[in-house]
Amino acid sequence: MDRSRKAMNVSCVTIVGNVLLAGFKLFAGIFAHSSAMVSDAVHSLSDVMSTFVVIMGVKFSSKAADREHPYGHERIECIAALLLAVMLALTGLGIGAAGIRILIEQDENRFEMPGMLALIAAVVSILVKEAMYWYTRHAALTLKAGVLMADAWHHRSDALSSVGSLIGIIGARCGFAFLDPLASILICFFVLKAAYSIFWDAVRNMLDTACDDGTIEQIEKVIDSQPGVLQIDQLKSRLFGDRIYVDVEIQVDGNLSLIEAHNIAHHVHDAVEGDIESIKHCMVHVNPK
Repeated sequence: MDRSRKAMNVSCVTIVGNVLLAGFKLFAGIFAHSSAMVSDAVHSLSDVMSTFVVIMGVKFSSKAADREHPYGHERIECIAALLLAVMLALTGLGIGAAGIRILIEQDENRFEMPGMLALIAAVVSILVKEAMYWYTRHAALTLKAGVLMADAWHHRSDALSSVGSLIGIIGARCGFAFLDPLASILICFFVLKAAYSIFWDAVRNMLDTACDDGTIEQIEKVIDSQPGVLQIDQLKSRLFGDRIYVDVEIQVDGNLSLIEAHNIAHHVHDAVEGDIESIKHCMVHVNPK
C-alpha cells in the first residue's frame, strides 16, 4: 500500500469516528441539558472539515512531477498544514473567547444542572479523541506526513476541549460554575502553542531548510562507504515538503576515465536514494583529485 493510500485510510477512519462521536455528543448535550456538550459536538464536526483538508493535501501532493512542476507537488502538504494550523488557532481562540465571555457575563443559567449523560459523553469524548490523536500521530511519524501531524493535534485540541466540558459539567453539578470558562482559557493557550508549532514546521519545510544532523550523518556514511569515493568536498540538503533533496560533491582519483568517474557517481546516487527513504533525489558532482 502506497503512502497516500495509507494516509487516506487513516483520514477515513477519523472522519467516521468524528461523525459518530459528534452525533453522540449532540444527543447527550440536548437531552442532558448541557450547552457545553452541544458546543463540544460542533467542535468535533469541525474536525471532519479539517480531515478533508488533510485528504486533499495528501492527494494532490502525491501527484507525479509534470512540466509546470518538475520537482513534484510535495509542498502542497505544507500548504494544507498551514491551513490546519490556522484552523487550530481559530479553534483555540474560539475556546478562549467563549471562556472569557462567560466569565464576564457570569451567566449562571448556562450551567443549569446538566444530566449524567453529558458527563459520560465528556469522558467518552476525551478517550476517543485522545485515541485518535495517538493513532494519527503514529501514522504521521511513520509516513513522515506533516499534514497528518497537524490533524493529530486537531484531535488533541478536541480532547482538551472535552476536558474543559468535563470540568464545567462537574463544576456546574457541584456549584462551581466558574471552572468551565477558566479551563477554557487555559486550554486556549495549549491549543495555540500546538498551532504555532505546526505553522512554524510547515513554514520551515517551505524555506529549503536543511535536514537534521542525524540524517546528514547517515547520508555521509552511505557516501563514504561507496568504492572510489576519496572524500566528500561539500554536502547540502533541503527539505521539500516531507521529502529531502541532496546535492553532494565527491572527490575521486583524477586519473580515472570519465566513464569510471561517472559510475562512481552513479553508485553514490543509487545508494543514497535507496538506503534513505525520505530522500527524493540526490545530485552528485565529481571533483578530480
